[in-house]
Order: sequence, then structure tokens, then C-alpha cells
Amino acid sequence: MTRIIKSGKVTLLVLLAIALLALACSREDAASGREAELTAPAELQGESGPGATPETGEAVPKAQPVSVPAARVVGAINHFAFDLYSYLKKGEQGNLFYSPFSLSVAMGMTYEGAREQTAAEIRQVFHYPDDINILRQGFSEVLARINRKDKKYELRAANALWAQKNYPFLPEYFQAVEKYYGGRVTNLDFAGDTENSRLIINRWVEEQTNNRIKDLIPQDVITPLTRLVLTNAIYFKGLWEMQFPKKATAEADFRISADKTVRVPMMFLQDVEVNYFENEDLQAVELPYVGGEISMLVLLPKAELSRVESYLSSEKLEALRGMLTGREKVDIYLPRFKFETKYLMGGKEGLLGKMGMPTAFTMAADLSSLTGRKELYITEVVHQAFVEVNEEGTEAAAATAVIIGIKMVQRKPVFRADHPFIFIIQERQSGTILFLGRVVNPAK
Repeated sequence: MTRIIKSGKVTLLVLLAIALLALACSREDAASGREAELTAPAELQGESGPGATPETGEAVPKAQPVSVPAARVVGAINHFAFDLYSYLKKGEQGNLFYSPFSLSVAMGMTYEGAREQTAAEIRQVFHYPDDINILRQGFSEVLARINRKDKKYELRAANALWAQKNYPFLPEYFQAVEKYYGGRVTNLDFAGDTENSRLIINRWVEEQTNNRIKDLIPQDVITPLTRLVLTNAIYFKGLWEMQFPKKATAEADFRISADKTVRVPMMFLQDVEVNYFENEDLQAVELPYVGGEISMLVLLPKAELSRVESYLSSEKLEALRGMLTGREKVDIYLPRFKFETKYLMGGKEGLLGKMGMPTAFTMAADLSSLTGRKELYITEVVHQAFVEVNEEGTEAAAATAVIIGIKMVQRKPVFRADHPFIFIIQERQSGTILFLGRVVNPAK
């Protein structure tokens, strides 16, 4: 029997597994490193095809061992991925796309400079392990796995720090970031050459993302008071293991809502054997890229998108992946799409502040591991992402910039009554107004 997945029927939700990198495929418990026993929750119990040997494409490679620190970091990244989605969906009505990996790495480098309440809030939002050594080793291993050379797809990540020249940063901070995150520091002159500094950073991001992320940092985000910018960039390009024939792509309806449809180029792949699962809420299919190490999971709701969004948790995703082990012949319809997103996440009332780390954006911020003093705070966090899905495969890129500036010196208030004013003479304890007056001309 051939199943049909037709994404034009309802809105589809794509989970691009770039950030996951199939690291959790080792089935190790992210919390303890022990082998996990995967039991699907009731809502994931449905029908899936029987196991079979693929008729086409390459065999899925055996998962490589993952250390306990790396598993902890992967678990943190995935947990943050779904937390962020739950916040973004409240304010964004259209497409969403972001890299939880990029944000987690950039904020991991920032976390190295934080202390006290500031550090505690960052750790809570990003679910970092309490032990800094586990965090460091985990990120180091994850980055090494992403940047290894023997791959049949393009996947790379890079970190860089941009510091105000002659500013007294602690050398041990830069040493730690370079050792565990591979982020080297470049000196710039934010104070004297602000705009050129911004352009230099943006050009680096463009180079790291194959020109897919342009103008990451907008004008006026970097100012003469900026002292440090931390950047991460990730780039992926992979070919489908089973490519969609271009001649099969045709215009078709895509239902945005119950009463609105748009015409889109709909790709078609007939009678292909893939990992497939369905229940009363959704259909799920896993589309592997050449090499078998990276895949795209597509979750297609049978009714409302909100029913599928309820599955977006680390535990339910892991259970769903456990159900996607049986291969079945499927007819797949998937729209060709391409779009970009950009999010400014900073500020006490901004996205990250609302998620639970407001202190880093205020004058109470403690980033004293950067300089030994509490003079710096985060002024903005910028994240930008790009994705294109077509008949050949997928190209995706993302970048994050954390901008850190010096706190404004609070001036002593001056009360200078050199223009008309109101005055009241009162009895303080009871608040009784004894006299009330207005001075328009004190010389008269």
C-alpha cells in the first residue's frame, strides 16, 4: 500500500534537523549518558510501516558514540529550540525559521563572561548544565562533529569575537572561548569607526554562510559604546537521497487557512520508501540527505496546526523519532519554498528577557568575567536565518550576534527651578496641604 503525504492539504510544519545533527540518534540519555529506553506516549501510538531494507539510496550510517557532555549540550539545544518556538508563535503569524544551535553557541560564549544572577538566568533559559566543564566539553565536541571533513554534504559552523581595541578584557576569557568554542578575537574600533566595524562583522558572516546571511547587524545596533560582539554562523547544504524530479513539479493549491489558499510550486515524489508514521493527529515523514547523517522531519497535521505544535518537546520528538523506524512506500507532495527571517531578541522586555533572562540587558548585568568589572551589559541579540527547499535538496544558513556595550554613567540629577513651578507646603505625617502656590515671576 502506498501512503500519500500531500502538504497542500493543510499548513505544513517543517523541522529542519540541522541543529540536531542526529547527535541524539545515539539513543543516549541526555541527562545521564546511559542508554535510554524509548517508550512512545499515547498520542504517538499509531500506524507505521514495517521495517524494510531501502531499495534506493544509501544505508543509514550507524550512530557514532556521543559523550555524556555532548549529549547534555544536545539536550539543552533541543530543549531551547522548542521553548523558543512556543514564544515565537505567539507573536509571529507567518513562517518561522531559526537555528537553536546558533543561538545556543553564541549565548554559550556570552555565558562564559557572566556571573551571579546574570549567569543563572542565561543558564536557565538555555538549559545549560550547571558544571561549566561539562558545558565546555560538550560544545567543543558538538562543534568538532559539525566541522569534521569526511562528509557527503556541506555543514560548517564558525565563531568569532570582535573586541574594542585597547579595551582591558581579561585574557583568560578570550583563551577559554578560543579553546572550547574555536572563537578567535579580532580588534576593531567601535568607538572611533563604528560603521566600518559593523560592515567588517557583516562581511565575515556573509563569507561563513555562502552569502546567504547578509547585513546581519542593522545600522545603529552597534554604537560608539559597543565594546564586544560575539558571532556564530552555521551553513548547511545537502542533496536529497531521493531527489524530486523537476518535471513532476506543478502549480498546486496550498491551504494557508480554512478560507484562504495560494498557488505554489508543488514537488512530487512517487512511491518512495521512507521512514513514515501517522496517527489521528498527524502524518510524519523523514527525508534523508545524501550520506544518511542529516534528515528533515516533516510533520503534517491532519487538522489544525496547533495539534502538531503540541508535539514539540524534546521528549515527544525523541519518541516520534523512535516510531519512524519502519519504512513504507509513500507518495510525497512537498512545496518548493525559500524565505528568510530576522529576530531582534534583546532588551528586558524583548524575547529573551521574557523567556527569563532580563538582567543581562539592564544596568544590573554582571558580565564581570569579561573585564573583572561590572561595567558591561548586552545591548542586543540579533538572529537571522535563511532556508531554501527545492527538488535537489536543501540549503540553510543562520547567524547570531550578541552585542555587548558599556553601561552609561548615570548623571547626578540636577533640579534647577529657573522657570515657573508649583509648590505645596504640607504636614508630612497626615499629608494635609497647608498652603499651595504657583511661582511665575519670583522677581515680582
